[in-house]
Amino acid sequence: MQHRNITGDSFFCWDGDTLIVNILGKPAASRDAIGEPLGNQLRVSVKAKPENGKATDHMVRFLAPLFGVRVADIEVVFGQENVNKQLRIKAPAVLPDVFGPAPASLAATPGKSRKTRGGP
Repeated sequence: MQHRNITGDSFFCWDGDTLIVNILGKPAASRDAIGEPLGNQLRVSVKAKPENGKATDHMVRFLAPLFGVRVADIEVVFGQENVNKQLRIKAPAVLPDVFGPAPASLAATPGKSRKTRGGP
C-alpha cells in the first residue's frame, strides 16, 4: 500500500494545529534520540526492540513529552510495524530544535504557547 506524502520535500508539515511528521525509525538503538532529517524523514532512534509494534509504541511514549503532549495526542498514521512511519501530533506545545521556529500563526494562538526545545 502506497501512502501519499503530504509533507512534500520536508519531513514535516502542519495541518491546522496538528504537526505531521515522517519518521525513519531505528529500533534497538543504544539510546532514545531524535536525530537529523534524512530527505523527507526525521531519524528517530529508540531502545525498544522491533517486536509487534513495541518499538513504535515506545517511540510515541518517548516523543510525547518532547512535544509537550499526551501520548494520546500522537496518532500513528502508518508504519506501526515498519521503520517508515508517519505521525500526527495534535497541538504540540514544544518543538524540538530540528523543526526550527514555530509558525507565527501557531505561536499567536490564544491560550497556546509554542516553544522550541534545545537538543541534548
